[in-house]
Amino acid sequence: MQNSYFFQQSLFVIRYRYLMKMSSFFRKNYYRLQGMRIGKGTVIPKLYTTWPHQVAIGNNCILEHHIYFKYDGIWKEGFSIEIADDVFIGSGCEFNCTSKIVIGKDALIASGSRFIDHNHGTSVEHIMRNQQSSQQAIEIQEDVWIGCNAVVLKGVIIGKGAIVAAGSVVTKSVPSYEIWAGVPAKKIGYRK
Repeated sequence: MQNSYFFQQSLFVIRYRYLMKMSSFFRKNYYRLQGMRIGKGTVIPKLYTTWPHQVAIGNNCILEHHIYFKYDGIWKEGFSIEIADDVFIGSGCEFNCTSKIVIGKDALIASGSRFIDHNHGTSVEHIMRNQQSSQQAIEIQEDVWIGCNAVVLKGVIIGKGAIVAAGSVVTKSVPSYEIWAGVPAKKIGYRK
């Protein structure tokens, strides 16, 4: 029994401490060659990106697997998706960007969350997919916690220290230190 425990612990350490860091080293270099900015201490798991040069990730960020950085525009210079230092992003998150998405320092973004900074036109005169989309930047300020499967839509600013509950759809800006929940999200409390 003791040998089995030691063997399992050894495999765990090898897999998560050494193999993940080694594969992250190669991924970092691959994405950096394509123009992505990646800070020190950030481990890059398996992720998806359409235009790597549009993404900037800060120092000491924790990213889980299968994050999707999708820039929906034509090639341009500069970063459209900016993630500050010490940010956690859970697995399966999507950053769908046409304008700009900014994530502030120390933000916590739980698995399955979506950030979409644009919308289809809705005129009845034309087919929706052929209409010009409206777009507006999203800003998540410092020390924000966004729960699992939350959706943040165009033009939203989530203030410093705010909390968005799991499953919420945020269509309006959230003031600092408030707690919002629901579809559409509304204020349900305040951090004391």
